[in-house]
Amino acid sequence: MSALPRGVLRRKRGPPGGAVLGLCAGVPMTDDFEGMDPVELPIDGVLDLHTFDPREVKDLVVEYLAACREKGILEVRIIHGKGTGTLRRTVQSVLDKLPEVASYRLADPAGGSWGATLVRLKPPADA
Repeated sequence: MSALPRGVLRRKRGPPGGAVLGLCAGVPMTDDFEGMDPVELPIDGVLDLHTFDPREVKDLVVEYLAACREKGILEVRIIHGKGTGTLRRTVQSVLDKLPEVASYRLADPAGGSWGATLVRLKPPADA
C-alpha cells in the first residue's frame, strides 16, 4: 500500500463495535490490516477520541499534534469526553511530556468544558 500524504492520519475501522486496530502518519500501512477499510482523519485542529480504542490514544495524540504542527495548526482541541476522567488524565499526561506543547487547559463551558482539552503548540523551529 502506498504512503499517505504528509499531514494525513488514517485509521483502520475494525470489526463491528468500532475497535481501532491501527493508524499511521505519512508512512505505509503494514499488511496486518489487509481487507479493512481505511478511514482518513482530517488534520483540522480537532481530534475526537470517542471512536478510538483507549490503548491507541497516547500514540494518536502525539502523531496528531505533530501533523497539526507540520500544517501550521497551533491551536488544537482534543475531545476526550467527560466520563470518569481517565481518558482526560491520559491525554494530559501525554501533553505534559511533549516539549512542543506550549500550554493546555480545559475548554470553556461552550467548548465542551472538562470533556475537551485545548492545546497550544509551539511553532516549529523552521517557521
